[in-house]
Amino acid sequence: MTGDDSRGLSRRTMVKAALAIGGSSALAACQEAERSPDEETTEGPEYPRGTEDRSALPARQHAWDDYLVNSVHGTVTQSQHQLLLGLSYEGSVPPTDEERERVENALRTLERAFQWGSGLDASGSINDGLLFMLGYAPRYLERVGIELDELQRPETVLAELGEDESLAADFDALLLLDSDYASILLAAEQALFAEKERLNGVEVEHRLSDIFTVTERRTGVLGKGRPAQEIDNEDIPEDAPLSMGFRAGFSNSLPAEDAATFSAGPFAGGTTLAVSRVRTDLDRWYDQPHEQRTKEMYCPAHDYEDVGDVGDALGDHSEITEENVGNLEELAAEHGIVGHAQKVASARDEEFQTQILRRSEGVATDDVHGSAFNFSSVQTDTRKFVEVRRAMNVEEYDVDVPDDRHGIVDYLGTLSRSTFLVPPRADRALPSDR
Repeated sequence: MTGDDSRGLSRRTMVKAALAIGGSSALAACQEAERSPDEETTEGPEYPRGTEDRSALPARQHAWDDYLVNSVHGTVTQSQHQLLLGLSYEGSVPPTDEERERVENALRTLERAFQWGSGLDASGSINDGLLFMLGYAPRYLERVGIELDELQRPETVLAELGEDESLAADFDALLLLDSDYASILLAAEQALFAEKERLNGVEVEHRLSDIFTVTERRTGVLGKGRPAQEIDNEDIPEDAPLSMGFRAGFSNSLPAEDAATFSAGPFAGGTTLAVSRVRTDLDRWYDQPHEQRTKEMYCPAHDYEDVGDVGDALGDHSEITEENVGNLEELAAEHGIVGHAQKVASARDEEFQTQILRRSEGVATDDVHGSAFNFSSVQTDTRKFVEVRRAMNVEEYDVDVPDDRHGIVDYLGTLSRSTFLVPPRADRALPSDR
């Protein structure tokens, strides 16, 4: 490793640790680490400013795709850093107009301070703005009189997946923040829940801490080479974007945002959000030969020549076809393997389109007891998430294949699940049945 490489790795380690710890000292350390080496200043870095004009922002909180950068393969790329804040609601029931105004003004502070993601510059190489969404859990909605058939309680999701219902997170709401700069996420958190007085040059007059308390912080990173840097496992390929060593997020596995958006009803323009924390058994996973892992991750019909070391040879398409799904039993009998992507594709709709849209799949950097990742998706009904996740299970298929060669499910363990309504931007501030 060269001196420059060593400094780069040290900076990334500092940023990861700062984001995981949080607080004003961590923010200062993170800003210093992310500042350009050529900047001769003790001030924090400045980023593109947002807008005073709310109408210039998309009506959907989850409108991210046009504001994220694209990969070399032309597909939407998730940002490198995410911060998930599990919240407890401390306000009135039902919320007062004054409380709604406080929440809305606090969120508008973020939008004035930072541009929405990459600012429609998807041709760039970095998201130097901020994307975020505020979602409300069933336990909050029940308190304020909102019934939404499309949103299942997390306990129901767990039960339908054959998992322990005690793994349901006890959040009232969740704030999901996303950027390629960890210092932006930390600064936003300090402005909303601490005493930061200015945010990227914008005065902070309203905070979410007046209405919510943070009960849990989750942090994550994603990107080429990041898992190998963050996880103590020498088997992870150096340029892999995910901890299990392969790419995800191909053009044929990423539905349009319209497919994940309510087209009618009281929250038209909104969506549902499913959030999971999942443990990965990387030691057992990497005990297998690369060729076997390739087939388990994608499909037994995929060979090394099709995929390459981490999936880059596939380009923008996973090459998972309806024929792969239809021939699952025959391929399983021939190879003794069932592929993860092959199984998940069996849960696509009648037009063979994916039903859920990923919003995070990053290594959990606040987890110091092994390897875990944060997974979140938006969809018009949480039952669609359940359908996709259930398609991963071994018992869904009548094939004679060992569990540890049945996709990746045998290497995963659920730590937490939660579900949320993400209203459209106009209704995001403490919705209630009024």
